[in-house]
Amino acid sequence: MKREFVQFRCSVYEKKLLKVKAKKSGLSISEYCRRAAFDDRIIERLSEDQIEAYKLLVQYQNNFKRIGNMFRKRNPKLADEVTQLAKEIREHLLSFKV
Repeated sequence: MKREFVQFRCSVYEKKLLKVKAKKSGLSISEYCRRAAFDDRIIERLSEDQIEAYKLLVQYQNNFKRIGNMFRKRNPKLADEVTQLAKEIREHLLSFKV
């Protein structure tokens, strides 16, 4: 349980910046400062546009996999290229989770 109280001085600009960064990461200013001080992981939350882009990439990845499977017997080279593209999209999708 947190019982101790710590204060520090900062400029008006620094305080606004702390508020903005804390809000983007979904944390209170206190929690944001605590994590920053202890080098804990601070993850910025995704915006609505980023979430939509993520969903679109997931859909593209699934479609490219299907296309690759469909052409596997007729044109193996095309299937390999499509499969490689699907893997690249998957790598980008995994970077969202970091």
